[in-house]
Amino acid sequence: MALIKSISGIRGTIGGKPGESLSPVDIVKFSAAYGTWIRKGRKGEINIVVGRDARSSGPMVSSLVIMTLRSMGINVRDLGLATTPTVELAVTGTGSDGGIIITASHNPANWNALKLLNEKGEFLSASDGNEVFNLAETEKFEFVSDDAEGILTEDNTWGQKHIDQILSLDLVDVGAISKANLTVAVDCINSVGGIIVPDLLHSLGVKKVIGLNDIPDGNFSHNPEPLAENLKEISVLVPEKRADLGFVVDPDVDRLAIISEDGTMFGEEYTLVAVSDYVLSKTRGNTVSNLSSTRALKDVTEGYGCKYYSSAVGEVNVVEEMKKRSAVIGGEGNGGVIYPALHYGRDALAGIALFLTYYVRSGMKCSLLRKKFPEYVIAKKKVEIGKGTDFTSILNDIRNEFHSYGIDERDGLRIDLPDRWVQVRKSNTEPIIRVYAEGTTIKKAEDLADQIIKIVKKH
Repeated sequence: MALIKSISGIRGTIGGKPGESLSPVDIVKFSAAYGTWIRKGRKGEINIVVGRDARSSGPMVSSLVIMTLRSMGINVRDLGLATTPTVELAVTGTGSDGGIIITASHNPANWNALKLLNEKGEFLSASDGNEVFNLAETEKFEFVSDDAEGILTEDNTWGQKHIDQILSLDLVDVGAISKANLTVAVDCINSVGGIIVPDLLHSLGVKKVIGLNDIPDGNFSHNPEPLAENLKEISVLVPEKRADLGFVVDPDVDRLAIISEDGTMFGEEYTLVAVSDYVLSKTRGNTVSNLSSTRALKDVTEGYGCKYYSSAVGEVNVVEEMKKRSAVIGGEGNGGVIYPALHYGRDALAGIALFLTYYVRSGMKCSLLRKKFPEYVIAKKKVEIGKGTDFTSILNDIRNEFHSYGIDERDGLRIDLPDRWVQVRKSNTEPIIRVYAEGTTIKKAEDLADQIIKIVKKH
């Protein structure tokens, strides 16, 4: 069992003891702490948007969140089943004071989480998040009498509004996509993507959509993280059905992976690279990705005479750096595309529309388009850790081992070698240490990652 508090929200396994998992007690406590924080400095009505992915625990968690907020006199707009980027857009679109997304993203089905948004529809900063955590710890919150409870409004219109905003983007060419007569397969991991992704594709003019795992019942058909080893079914389906390409989204639809027409992975790292190449070809400007993302984005950005910047891992950190650098495109190498012309949030739906426009305008097959970019390979590994693990001691040993190379300590340690890099950091979402290494070959990357893992395992 696990309960993790981080810049990614409050995340844990369902069931178990309070404080050790995401129990009903914890759900109420953190919802009340958020409600107390959101009310600070505000007068009059407070309005919060709530949405959830399709996990089986979603209705229970959602009901506890909504009733807690209402019992504090806060009005709630319930979107029901909705993607993370849809909730983000609804916060600003309705002029609400914040939002809560009930999703554990790529974690297994027995996990859930509360992702907390501010009035801009963006994740809370580290300082704001810590304030919420402190309020939860001290339980400094108050509830209203029964005649002053908040109003509940059910609103199922925001999926279509999200699609409409994507269709209106200047860099999305519905006409070109329609003329291409595309057949597209999509794996929606039995979550909210099964509702909105086919609708988006049809609205974009895709001729035929082949749905896979598109019933949003929360019974995830495979590990929900969109990595190659979890996507064998769609990798077979795309060439078998002669689809032009395939898309894969995670349970809350903020990450996007692409399958080429021959069934090969386009590469989750290269989702952002490809979309950025298209955006930069039309709009010159800076780009941003996190320290765990491929060097290919830097190469592509500099190819347009623009500047690339990095940030610590975590969407809120990427967004902060994007705003600081006035970036025209950014995101994370896990398939998370952030396009400020729409909103400051990872959005697989925007990624799909921009990539399809890029793809049809290129006139190339998906597998050939992938070869346009610099070839790097990332080895992504992880080591489970216990509560007593001394992460500082681990970092000291790694720092001593690689002292002659460039070291970035903004997020764990990232070590840059001439032809490779490696980053070791504690996960924001799981009780693990992540070790990511990139090189020009998988052997170079894995050898470097394994060298780090040996040091970690000594502890």
